[in-house]
Amino acid sequence: MQIKAEALAGHLAKGLKPVYTVHGDEPLLAQEAADLLRAEARRQGYGERQVFIVSGAYFDWGPVIAASQAMSLFAERQLIEIRIPGGKPGKDGSEALQRYCEGLPPDVLTLVTLPRLDKTQLSSAWFTALDTAGVTVRVDPVERRELPAWIARRLQQQGQPVAAGPEGQQALEFFADRVEGNLLAAHQELQKLALLHPQGELSLQQIEAAVLDVARFDVFKLSEALLSGRVARVLRMLDGLKAEGEAAVLVHWTMAEDIRALKRVHDAMASGKPLPMALREARVWGPKERLFERLVPQLGGAALSRLLVAAQICDGIVKGLRHPEWPTDPWEALGRLAMMLEQALRPSPAPGAAAHAAPTAVKTRYG
Repeated sequence: MQIKAEALAGHLAKGLKPVYTVHGDEPLLAQEAADLLRAEARRQGYGERQVFIVSGAYFDWGPVIAASQAMSLFAERQLIEIRIPGGKPGKDGSEALQRYCEGLPPDVLTLVTLPRLDKTQLSSAWFTALDTAGVTVRVDPVERRELPAWIARRLQQQGQPVAAGPEGQQALEFFADRVEGNLLAAHQELQKLALLHPQGELSLQQIEAAVLDVARFDVFKLSEALLSGRVARVLRMLDGLKAEGEAAVLVHWTMAEDIRALKRVHDAMASGKPLPMALREARVWGPKERLFERLVPQLGGAALSRLLVAAQICDGIVKGLRHPEWPTDPWEALGRLAMMLEQALRPSPAPGAAAHAAPTAVKTRYG
């Protein structure tokens, strides 16, 4: 049986299963899920707890099997935790976990914690045995678009909701910008607000004054922001990646790969291939696939060719070369490439709409 982390509390209210497997790469949410299970175990009389940390392929599984079969010395029930930080128990561990699940006595509750698992691990015999014996709790990361709602729920739980309407939404967006990619820090900032202010509605000014900028950016999330046309967020992400010491070469590769993929899909469609086939051949899938479906039909081949040339120039700059018409700083060059891509992806105005309107100037530190 598989459930999401947010459904665990409701599930536990209906009774405990023999085995719980918590897996995911969001430390805060995984820790909260495990803490929730431990608290419920204590409430139901599981007074003894043993913890085993699986370290390496040569871990001795004998004591784990023995612990599950031995009578508790101090309580009628015991909680056994098996932590597998590497996510791979190995051949011996796989066999041991399957034997473990086959012979669990009724007075033992087991909690297995794992990092995020790939498709192969999720279909393995040991994971299937754990899932069959109890409940699998999947801990999903909180994406940027979900973060304001997540913050709002947490503030509501601690009795500090934001104002309704635009001001409240602005406060949540400000909060999300400051903690993106760093949920543990977001939790700490929420706790700080609870200490600084009494229960009651929080204003934008109170949140701006209290919440620090602790955002952490993932270079591979840059693609989604670029293809979504969110130029302000892209530039902020570039600032954050630079401050965190990310390699400019890797950031350029991510941006250039998107440009190359757009060109490949566009050329495939121009040669008569349907969009789904063109996307598969270009190895575009997941969230990026939906963005490509919207963007490619409105892009022209000439604009994409110019972007390819710009990406080539930028590639030289991040590797130490110079170009007379481009900034010499690699991060400024990446910012210019991002602006060019955003302008190319911007939808064309409807015919006759503001045909003679003055262009809007966009100022950015990237030149």
